[in-house]
Amino acid sequence: MSNKKPKMSTRRKLAIASWSSPREGNIYGKLTLDATEAVAYIEHLRRTTGEKVTITHLVGKACGEALRQEPTLNGFIRLGSYIPHDSVDISFLVALEEGGNLAKAKISHVDQKSVVDVARELRELAGRLHRGGDEAFNKTQSPIRALPTWLLRPLLYSTGLLSASFGVSIPALGLEAFPFGACIITSVGMFGLDEGYAPPTPFARVPAYVLVGALRDSPAVVDGQLTVRKQLTITATLDHRFIDGHQAGTLARVVREAFENPWRLEGLPGRPAEASDAAVKANAQPGAASTC
Repeated sequence: MSNKKPKMSTRRKLAIASWSSPREGNIYGKLTLDATEAVAYIEHLRRTTGEKVTITHLVGKACGEALRQEPTLNGFIRLGSYIPHDSVDISFLVALEEGGNLAKAKISHVDQKSVVDVARELRELAGRLHRGGDEAFNKTQSPIRALPTWLLRPLLYSTGLLSASFGVSIPALGLEAFPFGACIITSVGMFGLDEGYAPPTPFARVPAYVLVGALRDSPAVVDGQLTVRKQLTITATLDHRFIDGHQAGTLARVVREAFENPWRLEGLPGRPAEASDAAVKANAQPGAASTC
């Protein structure tokens, strides 16, 4: 039996270096949503645009709408004061190295983009990360891999403070201003999990972490009748310094409305005739509407 220690992944090293007892109060919430219309909408977009749109892209767009409607969430804290962001930016987490590492793909002005725009831009950003072509990300990896965790901890704190609280950009070090925006979204449904909660990442300094669960056929009551519908659960970890019940309610309401009638995002009153129930049936096939 070998006594050789297994190599620590970059993701695990970051987690260990940034871990500490929570210093901010957090709110945890979840929404279990009927995804019937969302699935039909996604299938319609896939057929009409050729883009691989998923539930996660729709959630990202909905969160962007919520941040626009509730600007007290779309900001950051600097020296004890709340300061709003100039734009609505959201980051999606991308798994690299077979899960051994994580990277973020930030999309700016999400509220001004369509769901297809979000899907296309995220695909391009994720592809660049997988190819090793993201220079800013690559520049941050060398010190993470080289430094021991006890030295990495103060480095993460310092760079997080500079970039995420003071908006400092240092391209030579791979640091950009407000690198995560105001919200981080990731899918656990792609791993077969129905739901989960994300722990806050101290150096990211964002008020909201949203996790998208797996799409499931589940029993539901519709018009007084028991039936089977496509459902999924969305969970959120929210920084209580930013968010009270009112703001959390806005986030929940906007996301729920986006699932009940996603067609309004295209300026349509409801599902068009060409997006028939066949779209919903098509999504019942394996792999038709993944949440990643």
